[in-house]
Order: sequence, then C-alpha cells, then structure tokens
Amino acid sequence: MEYVSAIVPPLVMAIGFGFLVRAIIRSQGGAQKGKEDAAAEAMAARTATAAAAE
Repeated sequence: MEYVSAIVPPLVMAIGFGFLVRAIIRSQGGAQKGKEDAAAEAMAARTATAAAAE
C-alpha cells in the first residue's frame, strides 16, 4: 500500500493544476474582456504620456 501513498500527492497536484488551467482559460474573454482591455490600454497610455513628458 505504500505505492498508493506515493501516488496520491502528485495525483492531487495534477488534478488541481488541471482545474487551475481550466479556470484561467474560462476567464479569458467574456464580459470582463472589455474591462480588462480598457484597463490595459489606460495603463499603456499613462506610461506613454509619462515617458513623453520626460
């Protein structure tokens, strides 16, 4: 039964990683995409204006 206790932690980690990847993929796009794009563009614009002011 030692093989069971040896395989359980990597198996749990693999399943958890699969759920993490699934959550990341599912959160791309959708209703939040516009907000995320707008926030990224605003941050880029602030950086560009700050660089131009120097």
